[in-house]
Amino acid sequence: MSVETGHEVASELEVGELLEAAETWAIEAGELVSGYYGGRLVYEDKLDGTPVTEADRGAEKMLRERIGTHFPDHAVLGEEYGESNAGARVRWVLDPIDATRSFMRGVPLFGVLIGIEVAGEPVVGIANFPALGEIVAAGRGLGCQWNGEPCRVSTTDSIEESLVLTTDMENVLARPEGPGYRRLQQRASIARTWGDCYGHYLVATGRAEVMVDPEMAPWDAAPFPILLSEAGGKFTSLEGVVTMHGKSGISTNGRLHDEVLRELAG
Repeated sequence: MSVETGHEVASELEVGELLEAAETWAIEAGELVSGYYGGRLVYEDKLDGTPVTEADRGAEKMLRERIGTHFPDHAVLGEEYGESNAGARVRWVLDPIDATRSFMRGVPLFGVLIGIEVAGEPVVGIANFPALGEIVAAGRGLGCQWNGEPCRVSTTDSIEESLVLTTDMENVLARPEGPGYRRLQQRASIARTWGDCYGHYLVATGRAEVMVDPEMAPWDAAPFPILLSEAGGKFTSLEGVVTMHGKSGISTNGRLHDEVLRELAG
């Protein structure tokens, strides 16, 4: 089996090799950041107003070193150190700690995120939650595994029976999609702000049906196109495009995706 990626092909063997390496290194990065978790943290605010800690930087440096040693011809795009080897056929997209503010406050809903693209198409996704002892991993054509066991999205087919999530309620309600999200919230069985990467993870593992994330950088979204598709669901931008580069992200169990997009657009 092979994965068509434009004019190039990623074989199942290549995807499997990348998946194994990414999962191993995501676990190592999780162990590194766990050494800082719950303790006193040195941090500073970046230009965009978000905080960065020594744990974020240390984990991304470690990941870059592993990739550079084993795959020196690959590109790396990371939240903390930008892009190296731009234009390479294979690109790793890294978020060493997604939900840094949660991490800094001792809230365990943060994750180490890795996505891998081949010729611009996503083929591997990893989200490791070290404080929870949970990891979800997927490779194109290889299925989605949650703590080493196959996982699937839920089979719920109505918003009224769904758990609907977002990261920050006030933020999403203040946006053009706000009225649509309010309608989803009012229709849903449960609506919560279990946000950032954790919300998308809950959808991929069948515990929630919808996650609405109107603002996402590529590293925030990196693993989710593959994690959701291999679990039987769907991840797209607000425009309905399957990409980690759409500056927004909607995860659903697939059955509800078109309806969610219509509500948010209306």
